[in-house]
Amino acid sequence: MRTEKRFCSANESSQPRESLQLLAILQGEKEELQKAKLLTISKEFQKSAQVPDECYINATQDCRKFKITRKYITFPLSKEEEEFPLAYSTVVHHKVQNFERLLRAIYAPQNIYCVHVDKKAPASVFIAINAITSCFPNVFMGSKAVNVVYAGWTRVQADLNCMADLYNTSTTWKYFIKLCGQDFPLKTNLEIVQALRSLKGGNSLESEEMPQRKKGRVTNVHKVVDGQMQRTGKTKDPAPFNLPILSGNAYIVVNRGYVRSVLEDKRIQALIEWAKDTYSPDEFLWATIQRIPGVPGSTWPNHKFDTTDMNAIARIVKWQGHEGSEGSLQAVYPECKGHHVRSICVYGAGDLQRLIEQHHLFANKCDADRDPIAIYCLEKYLRHKALTELD
Repeated sequence: MRTEKRFCSANESSQPRESLQLLAILQGEKEELQKAKLLTISKEFQKSAQVPDECYINATQDCRKFKITRKYITFPLSKEEEEFPLAYSTVVHHKVQNFERLLRAIYAPQNIYCVHVDKKAPASVFIAINAITSCFPNVFMGSKAVNVVYAGWTRVQADLNCMADLYNTSTTWKYFIKLCGQDFPLKTNLEIVQALRSLKGGNSLESEEMPQRKKGRVTNVHKVVDGQMQRTGKTKDPAPFNLPILSGNAYIVVNRGYVRSVLEDKRIQALIEWAKDTYSPDEFLWATIQRIPGVPGSTWPNHKFDTTDMNAIARIVKWQGHEGSEGSLQAVYPECKGHHVRSICVYGAGDLQRLIEQHHLFANKCDADRDPIAIYCLEKYLRHKALTELD
């Protein structure tokens, strides 16, 4: 596996410098995976994996050169893709390198991209991402940045702001995909388009019965105290219109009509107001909207229509508590081959073989600083696949 050309004179683009065999890694061959692991933990390699924010600020001073050097795809690769544009919303608060590599992997000129940078992010992150987005006519910073509080309403507000920006900026996109800066695609743009076409106007997101342990999040009033969400001791009124509150997550794949309903439907506007003093509203709001009658692409609230995160195509996340051996009744997926951050697997090269077999469109979490080989392999795999699809 050869190193790509440097795009920043200050540092390397965190590419493996030894001759690793990409196909062997993707096929899970132990010898090559061990070689990759040893390379990843070496101090010299870890140092080379770091790409300062200033690198992107400098590299984007010449946008044409930046796009050529980073090998962005600047024309639709097929008529099918050109006629089925997508809208992406991405929330970011750090790790500019991760964001840029994500953008490069999902970029297509017919799509449109809104990026929300947390208001409290370091200045270098904001400046670097603004510089990157400025190089593309169809990529922009969200019009209203907010200070995102973990498990607070502002996390949803950031999404709503980008939803409105995307809806009002373009009338042609077909589906909306919500991401964060540590997601990475498992499919090419063509494969994503084909997967979305197969939904036949439906949406794909986790939406299932609220677990008992989470019900306090929506039955108690919460507020921000010293930057953290805390209970006030007050009990909330029931949800408007007697809407059943479903459980889900922040990352969704929905059609344009769903987004229009979020912005215009009075029932949803009432639900949004009601949700503002709940805990982690992003983990129930979209799931609940998906079961409201009349919302385009929605399903009935009956539990037989419940969709788990494993069945939804949006993205795969491996929680440490659900890992185990394949024969275990408790296990949902095999053990993480990378490392864990807040009980979530940050994928390593050893996870790739199973990841690329999944029906999910994206994987979370990926970290170019900790395991650049995993992202590098996915980049090479997807680019080769996209170009092969041209034949």
